Amino acid sequence: MKAAKLIVLSAVLVGAAAILYSTLSPKTDQAMRAESDVDPATKPKAGLRAGIQETDLNLRRDQGATYTLKLLMDEYKAEGRVNLIRATVDFPAEFEVTDIALNRNNLPTSDVAFHNKTNGSVEFVVRRADDAAVTFKNADASGEWAAVEFRLNQNLTHSYKEAITLSQFEIEDNDNNAVSYDVEGASVKVHYTAPADAVGKLPPNGNPLVSHRFGADPYALVYGDRVYLFATNDVLEYDADGNVKDNTYASINTLSVISSDDLANWTDHGEIAVAGPQGAAKWATQSWAPAAAHKVIDGQDKFFLYFANNASGIGVLTSDSPTGPWVDPIGQALVTRATPGVETVTWLFDPAVLVDDDGKAYLYFGGGVPEGKDAMPDTARVMELGPDMISVVGEAKTIPAPFMFEDAGINKVNGTYYYTYCSNFYEGARPEGSPPAGEIAYMTSDSPMGPWTYHGSILKNPGHFFGVGGNNHHVIFRFRDAWYIAYHAQTLSKAMGVPKGYRSTQLNQVTFGDDGSIREIQADYAGVPQIKPLYPYATVAAATIGWNAGISTVKVVDDKGRQSAIVSGIDDADWIALSKVDFGSKGAASFSASISGASEPASIDLRLDSRNGKSIGILEVSKTSGEDWYEFTTKVAGAVGVHDLYLVFGGKPGQNLFKWKSWQFAE
Repeated sequence: MKAAKLIVLSAVLVGAAAILYSTLSPKTDQAMRAESDVDPATKPKAGLRAGIQETDLNLRRDQGATYTLKLLMDEYKAEGRVNLIRATVDFPAEFEVTDIALNRNNLPTSDVAFHNKTNGSVEFVVRRADDAAVTFKNADASGEWAAVEFRLNQNLTHSYKEAITLSQFEIEDNDNNAVSYDVEGASVKVHYTAPADAVGKLPPNGNPLVSHRFGADPYALVYGDRVYLFATNDVLEYDADGNVKDNTYASINTLSVISSDDLANWTDHGEIAVAGPQGAAKWATQSWAPAAAHKVIDGQDKFFLYFANNASGIGVLTSDSPTGPWVDPIGQALVTRATPGVETVTWLFDPAVLVDDDGKAYLYFGGGVPEGKDAMPDTARVMELGPDMISVVGEAKTIPAPFMFEDAGINKVNGTYYYTYCSNFYEGARPEGSPPAGEIAYMTSDSPMGPWTYHGSILKNPGHFFGVGGNNHHVIFRFRDAWYIAYHAQTLSKAMGVPKGYRSTQLNQVTFGDDGSIREIQADYAGVPQIKPLYPYATVAAATIGWNAGISTVKVVDDKGRQSAIVSGIDDADWIALSKVDFGSKGAASFSASISGASEPASIDLRLDSRNGKSIGILEVSKTSGEDWYEFTTKVAGAVGVHDLYLVFGGKPGQNLFKWKSWQFAE
C-alpha cells in the first residue's frame, strides 16, 4: 500500500513540475532546442560574468549522496525589462538534480524551474509567474542567485574525476532578445578517490601483525591483560639514487613496541630510543633483538629491556612501565667480552630472559659459527642474573645446541625448560635428525642452566611458507591459557616490492603433545583467532590497528615520560580498520575523535565490514589551529552487534589531512 501511494505521489509531483516549468518558460521545447543550437558566441554579450562558487568537490561513493552548488552572476544594468534568466549546467551522467533554491536576498520575487536536456545538461529558468520583470540585486554581496542540490544516482566503485560546467548563462528581455554572460572557466572539479588498497596485511588475515611499520626479532612480555611485543625497528635504507637498498642494520638504534589484548588489533606505542646520542644507553651504537621481563622488586613492578649492541655486547634498560620511560641503570653493557664464560662466543647478542618461579632470573644469549664448527658451534650461553636483574652472577654456561646460529628463546612449561634457537645455514650434509638450515629447533632440560637434550625442529624457514627467506627469529609465549609463537618474515617488504632484509612480525599458535613435545608449527598469513571482540565505548588509541592503508604513526611522550603513538601521514582515501568491534544490542549513537593539525576541512567515514561497506556516519573535521587537540563528534546509526569497523579518511588530495590521537563511540 505504501509503495502504491509513493508511485501516485511521484506521478503527481512529476506532473506538477511539468506544469510549473511550462508556466515559467513560455517557449515550446522545439523553440528552446532551436535556440540552444545557436552558437552562444554569436549572441550579444552583456560584459558580465556568471559562474559557480565551488571549484573542487570531493565526493563520497554512495548512491544518494547529496551535494550543493551555488550559482553566481554579476548584477545586470539592463535598460529594458528582463523577462527571464536562463542557465545551462552540464552534469556527468552519474548525477541527477533534485532541487534548486533561489537566493531570496537577491531574487526576492521570482520563481525557478529546471528541465533535463540531453547529455546530462540541465536548464534552469528564472521568471515571475505574474510575468513581471525579473530583478536581480546583489543585496548580500555574495553574487549568488541560486543553490542547486544534486545527488549521485549510483555507487562509485572506482576512483573518479569529472567536471560540472556552467556552459551557458543569459538574460532575456521583453522582446525575447537574449544577452549572454561570460561563463569561461565556470566549472567545478568533482572527484572520488576509492579507498586505498592495503599492502602486506590484507583483511581478514592476521599476518603480518602490522603493515604501517616493520618489526624484526620479536620478543613478548605479558603483563596484565595485554601482550607487548618488542622488536628491532627496521627502517628502509636508501642509496644515493633514492632506491631502497639491502638492510645493513648498522643504523638501527631504536626498538619498536606494539601491544594487544585480543591478538587482532594492535596498538602502536612508538619507538624506544635505546642507543646513540639520543638514546638511553649512550655508550651503545646499535640496538637489536630485544628481550623483556617483569619482576616485582620491593613490592614494586619493574620492567627490564635487554638488547644487543650489534654483536659486541648486551645492555639493559629499566622502567616502571612497559611503555617507558626507559633508563640505563648501569651506564655500560651488562654482558661484554670480559664476562666469564663468553670468551669463545662469536656473537654476543640475541638475548632471552626467564624469571623462574623461585624469583631467580636467567639470561640466554649468543650465536655465530666458528670456522669448522658448523655442527656444534658451542656459542649459545646461559647465565644467572642477579636479584636486581641488572647484574650477572658467576660464569656463563654453554648450551650444546646442534647447528646453532642465533636467536635464543626460553620457556618453562609444566616444570620443563625449553630452549629454542635458529639453526645455521651450513650447506654440507647433516646427520639424520639435525635441524635443517634456518629453522627453529628446541632442546629441553630439568634445570634452567642444563644439561640439555636436543629434540628437533619445530618451525621451517620463512622462505618455505612465504617465498622469501632470511634468518629466522622467534619468541614463544603464553597468553590467556594458549601458547603462541611470534617470528619475523619479509612478508611486508615482499608486498612492497623490496624484499631486501626488512622484516615484519607474524603470529601463529603453538601446541604441545601429551609427552611435552612441541608439534611442528605451520606459519601462514591467516594468523591466530581473535580472542575477544573490541569494546568501542571506552577511549581507544587511534594507533590501534587491525588493518590499514596509507597511514603512518609518530611517537609522542606524555608528562610522565610514557610513550605512545598517534596516527599521522593521513591522506585522502587512506583508512584504518578494526577487527570484530562489538557495538552491543543497543548499538552506537555517536562517535567522537580527538584530532589536531587539520589545515583544511576533512572527514572520517565510518563503514562496517569493508572499506566500501555500509556507512553508519560521517565525522566532519573542520580546520584546527596550531597543535592543540580538538574533539569532534557526529551521530551514527546502524551500528549494532559485532562488525569490522573501517574508518575511511577524506579530504583534499595530495596533503596530510590531520593527526589523530583517539576515538570513542557512545551508546
